[in-house]
Amino acid sequence: MRWSGQAISAEASAALPGLGSVRGLVQSVQTPEFAGITFHEVLAKSALNQVPGTSSALPFSWTINPYRGCSHACVMCFARQTHTYLDFDAGRDFDSEIVVKVNVAEVLAKELARPSWQRHPVALGTNTDPYQRAEGRYRLMPGIIAALAASGTPFSILTKGTLLRRDIPLFQAAAERVPVEFAMTIDIFDGPLRESVEPGAPTTEARLATVKALRDAGLPCSVFLMPVFPHLTDSVDHLDRAFAAIAETGAESVAYSALHLRTGAREWFFAWLAREHPELLERYAALYPGRQAYAPAGYRKWLAERVRPLLRKHGLERPPRIDPGTGTPLPRVLGRLGQRAGGGDRMLANELPAAAAAGLQPTLF
Repeated sequence: MRWSGQAISAEASAALPGLGSVRGLVQSVQTPEFAGITFHEVLAKSALNQVPGTSSALPFSWTINPYRGCSHACVMCFARQTHTYLDFDAGRDFDSEIVVKVNVAEVLAKELARPSWQRHPVALGTNTDPYQRAEGRYRLMPGIIAALAASGTPFSILTKGTLLRRDIPLFQAAAERVPVEFAMTIDIFDGPLRESVEPGAPTTEARLATVKALRDAGLPCSVFLMPVFPHLTDSVDHLDRAFAAIAETGAESVAYSALHLRTGAREWFFAWLAREHPELLERYAALYPGRQAYAPAGYRKWLAERVRPLLRKHGLERPPRIDPGTGTPLPRVLGRLGQRAGGGDRMLANELPAAAAAGLQPTLF
């Protein structure tokens, strides 16, 4: 794979953002508590990634991805193909070969301190989940959050990870300084099916509890019911149970969309379908013929007509604030933006990377 035989100055033009220099591999680690998973610890040369094809004036034209690959192991994950840029495969390797940018917070602090940085909103969770299990080991997010807040940069987080609850006090401190937004993806309200589709992800119940914890903490949070799986989770019963449970959390809104299958995800999903639901293979082949990634317009219209009355029934008609360029939630100002709470600032300062604490982020103090 690309990690072996490295030259100090070698460049890999096809590498993922922040991994263009292959000199960055520090070590590969396996531990008993993460059986079957290998962590490839790398030193990234960049943290901020500009979204291709978007204007810097648009919300969320910038993202941060502290991890590559994802132990949630969702069979339909659209990001699977990106793992092939590192000479991994889009299937099992995506689930078990996790690239960790161990210096991402330090690099980010330096990038945010540049005079050219204009505090564009930044999205996390647009590729792989920043709160997957690896975050419990590496604890990269507190430094990222502190650096963003200290620089005055708005941010949003899209996740399935309930580890996010660990950082709620830090989010509250950040929200006193910058606009923030959160969204939790909760897509399957059937236990056995969820375990089969996303075996490494937290349970539906744990994710619902995390949404409620965010809302109880005064933080904005939406739910992404994405994707809806044709013939598996699109029944009235399943959708009604889903919206009822979401409404109980106090979530501000719900976004939904039908399954889409990009290259990499498509092959892995159809292999899963053949094993677990062979009776649906013919139906899915008709819905997603050839290389067609999106469900046909007719199905999407049918789904919208089914969902709309259920949203009304459960008081969830408020549309989420989603950036059209990236499909991620838009950040908002919370209450007293600009009023500094000393305790919150001290909390942020304690999490700042050394470079920022040394004076690269003077706006914090």
